[in-house]
Amino acid sequence: MSAAPRIRTATLDDEDGLGRLDRDTWSTLHAVMPRPRPPYEPFYSERFGPRDHLVAELDGRLVGYIRLGFPTSLACNAHVRQILGLTVAEEARGAGVGRALLRAVCEEGRRQGARRITLRVLGHNTPARTLYESEGFVVEGVLPGEFLLDGVYVDDVLMGRPL
Repeated sequence: MSAAPRIRTATLDDEDGLGRLDRDTWSTLHAVMPRPRPPYEPFYSERFGPRDHLVAELDGRLVGYIRLGFPTSLACNAHVRQILGLTVAEEARGAGVGRALLRAVCEEGRRQGARRITLRVLGHNTPARTLYESEGFVVEGVLPGEFLLDGVYVDDVLMGRPL
């Protein structure tokens, strides 16, 4: 594999690969929606298209993505961006893909004029929380037992950082 992932804005041609990546990495470690079943929904939607995603490639293969959006539609909240999804292929974990995507999305948020970036992560997702904390995100709130996943109540952890 390459030494560093290549990060770029997603294109329409990435849709099938992103959908496959999403399905292949599905886990209750990070997903609150049920496991996708055929027929699969399109990856892109009216709400989120290629412009809202940065993708990571290693050796020309799509191995991850991060989705950036607004936490609300309120004008008074327009200075904040929210990470609304981060996925890294199993075989690419530990290669710096997640970190590269996080750094790139923070740069994109700054480019868009945002002053803050936030995210939500499940309390039991220790690898993701560790990564976020190492990139300057701090816990700003916890919704205890917010989700029931596989018979276990799981916290929803709100994190953020300045840009």
